[in-house]
Amino acid sequence: MGHKHVGQMVFVVTRSTIYPNDHQSLNNTLKLSVSDLPMLSCQYIQKGILLTQSPFESSNSLITHLKITLSKTLAHFPPLAGRLITDSDGYVYILCNDAGVDFVHAKAPHLASSVLVPPNHSDVPLYFRKFFQFDSTLSYAGHYKPLMAIQVTELSDGIFIGCTMNHAVVDGTSFWNFFNTFAEFSKGEKMITRQPCFSRKTVFDSPAVLKFPEGGPSATFSGDEPIREKIFHFSREAILKLKYRANKTAVNGQNGKINGKITPVNNEPALKNGAAKCLEISSFQSLSAQLWRSVTRARKLDGNKTTTFRMAVNCRHRLEQKMEPLYFGNAIQSIPTVASVKELLSNDLFWSANQLHQNVVAHGDTTVRRGVKDWESNPRLFPLGNFDGAMITMGSSPRFPMYDNDFGWGRPVAVRSGMANKFDGKISAFPGREGNGTVDLEVVLAPETMAGLEEDMEFMQYVS
Repeated sequence: MGHKHVGQMVFVVTRSTIYPNDHQSLNNTLKLSVSDLPMLSCQYIQKGILLTQSPFESSNSLITHLKITLSKTLAHFPPLAGRLITDSDGYVYILCNDAGVDFVHAKAPHLASSVLVPPNHSDVPLYFRKFFQFDSTLSYAGHYKPLMAIQVTELSDGIFIGCTMNHAVVDGTSFWNFFNTFAEFSKGEKMITRQPCFSRKTVFDSPAVLKFPEGGPSATFSGDEPIREKIFHFSREAILKLKYRANKTAVNGQNGKINGKITPVNNEPALKNGAAKCLEISSFQSLSAQLWRSVTRARKLDGNKTTTFRMAVNCRHRLEQKMEPLYFGNAIQSIPTVASVKELLSNDLFWSANQLHQNVVAHGDTTVRRGVKDWESNPRLFPLGNFDGAMITMGSSPRFPMYDNDFGWGRPVAVRSGMANKFDGKISAFPGREGNGTVDLEVVLAPETMAGLEEDMEFMQYVS
């Protein structure tokens, strides 16, 4: 299936600009923070949902309804309808000037949901790339382009709502809060239930200036390498097994000591009591560790090579004085965990899971503030990519309420992403559709590494 063929399946019917239905925001500015600025070299976030056929009588009534709903939602998220500006001192701001967002109505009458979400373990179809706007657009382009675009694509038996948002303006938490609100208004909710917080009085607010080359930054990864993309689904049972395996070694391997504390060796219950709670390796850390091991093995790297697992973490709740949970903007930091290939593969799952666990647990108020100071001493863009062939970058989160986007006729059938920010080793974590602790990993790898991962029984035994 070539790109040309893919493109012909999806055609644009109309393009328009949508403005907030209420203009209270005119010309407020929000300064980009230490967590926003590094994202200016990242591409816009592209995530969307596949829904079943809408109950609307016609295409026109559906599109009109979604435009009105979007306009209403934007009134509560004025930054998204604005543009970026850089002042004479080099500070970058979001100018909330109601310049509007792009709205694209597209059709793919020959595409059915069954083609888009094939039942067997096949690669993610390239069609999804055509359901989003602003391909390969860096967030810096928000100086002259909209900060957001919605593309509604009508399929033969459903619709896909693709949302593209500037990554210097939002992180995943802010992105999904907008999407959820858009869905609620579409469903008929009159009031906003989760009001975003636009305060800029946080740890991330800073006088530091990030300097850009003339015309803005360039992408930090080429995007030209061949890649394969698959969604691996993990049931609640599989994840509990993984978690148990990671933690069981912790108990048995050290004669019943976890991190020096004696705990009863009757396995599971020991990890349930309060005292051992903070010591417990989480299911997501266990899953990440298994992926780290298996991908590294599939890459057939030299044993002395250093491998890095980067995990994006939400800092809103990690500070002593917690930030607003719905703080609007980026409040994320990237935690790198490093090991030699030999260390990673010769030790058991507990070892690698514990490395990740210790780093995440340690990422509290002091570490967050240290990260801010470190950045201020050397303001720089976020180095997205896999520079030495041994990196894995985990983004997104199975905690995000992606399947809560019911636009009035049922929960999403699937959540998918576009082309943006994809390279060998980029992983995105989504909740599974059935909820209840299930996880989907969207895994992007070099073709030969993906082939190796598919053969890796230590990993594949957990995939359903």
